[in-house]
Amino acid sequence: MPVARPERQEPRVIAHVDMDCFYVQVEQRKNPDLRGVPTAVVQYNSWKGGGLIAVGYEARKFGVKRSMRGDEAKRVCPDIQLVQVPVARGKADLNLYRSAGSEVVAILSTKGKCERASIDEVYLDLTETAKSMLLEAPPEVLDSIPEEALKSHVLGLGSDANKEEDVRKWLSRPDADYEEKLLACGAIIVAELRIRVLQETEFTCSAGIAHNKMLAKLASPMYKPAQQTVVPASSVPDLLASLPVKKMKQLGGKLGSALQDDLGINTVGDLLKFSEQKLQDYYGINTGTWLWKIARGISGDEVEDRLLPKSHGCGKTFPGPMTLKTTTTVKHWLNQLCEELSDRIQSDLDQNKRIAQTLTLHARAFKENELEPQKKFPSKSCALRYGASKIQEDAMRLFESGLSEFLNSKNVGWGITSLAVGASKIIDMPNGTTSILKYFNEKCSSSNSSDCSDALLEESNHAVTFISKRDDENPRSIAPTESTFHTKGLSEKNANVKGTILGYFSGCSSSDQRSANKIDIEEHERMAIASELKSNPNPNLNTNNNWGFNIEEIDPSVVDELPLEIQREIRGWIHPSKRINTGKKGSTIAHYFSPARN
Repeated sequence: MPVARPERQEPRVIAHVDMDCFYVQVEQRKNPDLRGVPTAVVQYNSWKGGGLIAVGYEARKFGVKRSMRGDEAKRVCPDIQLVQVPVARGKADLNLYRSAGSEVVAILSTKGKCERASIDEVYLDLTETAKSMLLEAPPEVLDSIPEEALKSHVLGLGSDANKEEDVRKWLSRPDADYEEKLLACGAIIVAELRIRVLQETEFTCSAGIAHNKMLAKLASPMYKPAQQTVVPASSVPDLLASLPVKKMKQLGGKLGSALQDDLGINTVGDLLKFSEQKLQDYYGINTGTWLWKIARGISGDEVEDRLLPKSHGCGKTFPGPMTLKTTTTVKHWLNQLCEELSDRIQSDLDQNKRIAQTLTLHARAFKENELEPQKKFPSKSCALRYGASKIQEDAMRLFESGLSEFLNSKNVGWGITSLAVGASKIIDMPNGTTSILKYFNEKCSSSNSSDCSDALLEESNHAVTFISKRDDENPRSIAPTESTFHTKGLSEKNANVKGTILGYFSGCSSSDQRSANKIDIEEHERMAIASELKSNPNPNLNTNNNWGFNIEEIDPSVVDELPLEIQREIRGWIHPSKRINTGKKGSTIAHYFSPARN
C-alpha cells in the first residue's frame, strides 16, 4: 500500500521526460526509409502477425492500437510497416533499445539529478540548476528565449490565440513569486535538453515540468509528441478535479477499485469530499494520509540519483497453444531466460562493479478442470549464485517449490502462461579491490622468468600480499599455507612448483603461456580461499568489513560460488596472528560456519 512521504519545505523543479514511441524511433533511426511511414514494432512470435509493442504516430492516425496484433493492424492500415523486434534465445532482445535509451540519459543527466525509471522515461530534479539560472540569468533579462520553450503548454494560461506571446510573458514575469520563477527556469532548461537530445540522437521526447514527481508524470503525456507541459501550482486543482482515479499511479489496481466500490470515487477530485480521518478509517493511517495528500497534488517522493537499473529481469509469456504443461518445457525456457539474466548481471559486474544478491522467480499458472477460484502461483526467491548453470539450477528448484505449493498436493494437470526470473538487491562492490594477478603480471612483464619466480618464492617465505587500492601503504597480508604454496624457500624451487601458482610464473617468459594458465591460476586461488576459510585455525576475525556483513554468518559452502574478486575480499578479512596446533571446540573458523548454526 502507498505511504505518504514528507514533502520538502523549499520549492522543487521536477521534470518527467518520456520518449515518443521510442521503439519505433529506434527502428526509424536504424532504417531512415521508415520515417514518415506508418510503422509498428511487433513481437517475435508469428501468431496472428505478432503482438504490437509500439505504434508510431503515423499509424495511430489510421486507428492502429497497441492492443492489436499484426494481422488486424494490416487490415486497419494496409500500408503499415511491421518491424520485428530483435530475437535472442527464443524471446525479444531489447538491448538495442536499452542502449539507445542510455544515449538519452547521458544527455539529460548533465543538468541535474537523474533517475532512469525505464528504458524510455527519466525523472530529473532540476532544482539546483534552476536556482543557478535564476541568480545568473533569469528569464526576464534574457535577450531571447528558445523557441521550443515558447511552445510550452502552461496549464491554466488561457486560449491559444497568442500562445507563444502569452508563454513568453509568463516565463519572464518580474512579479512572479520565487516558486513560479524556478518553474519558468525549469521549462527553459528542459526545452534546451530536448533540443540537444534531438540533435545528438535524432530522438524526440515529451516532458512534464512541475514541483513534484507525481504532477510531472501526469503532465508529460498530455501533449505529445515532441512537446512539453508546465504545471503551475495554481493549475493543480483543475488538473486533478476531472482526472479518472484509475489514471493515477498506484490507483490502477485493487486500491483504485476499492475507492470506487467503498466511497463511489471516480475522479481524483472526488477525494476532496472526504476528510483525512475518514480516509484513514477506511484504508489505514499511512494510505489514508497518502490519499488525502494526492487529492491536493502533494507528494514528497524524491528523485533518486540513479542511472542504472535497480534490478534485472527476463520474462516470456506463453499464451493459448504455447502454454507450458510439462517440467521439461518449463526447464527449457527457464534455461533460456537464465542465460540472458546471467549475461546481464555479469555485464553489470564487469562494467559497473555491481553485484546482485537475490534471484526471484515469478510465474502465472492455472489448474486444469478446477472449479473453485484459483490462487496465484507463489513467487520464490533465493540467494543468487553467479554463472548461467547455477542460476538455471536454482531457478528450476524455485519453480518446483512454487509448483508444489500451487498444486497443494493435488494430482491435477497444470499450465504455465508466463515465466520470469529477476536479479535484485544490487549493491556496489567496495572501492579499491583488484586482482593479485594484475600485480604479478606487471612484475613479470618487466622481469625475466627466473626473476618472477624468485620474487614470488621470496615473498612466500613471509606472506602473500593482497593489493588494495584503498590503502596501498598498508596492504593486507595472509600467512602462507600449504594450500596456497607448496614451496617454502629457494632451495625447494623445483620441488612442488607444478600445480601451484608458482607453476604459472615459472613460465612467465611467454605471454601465450600466461594466457593458457590463467584459468588454472584462478581455480587454485579459489581452492586456496576455500581451504583458508575452512581449515585455518584461530583467525583474528574482522567483522567490520566493507560489505557490512558479519563473517560469522557466512556459509563456507557458497564461498566458491562468489565472483573471484569477492572471494579475495573475504580472504582479506582474515588476519591470523600465529599458528596454534591445538584448540578447544569452537575456537576455529569452521565452528562459525557450522551448517547447524541458525
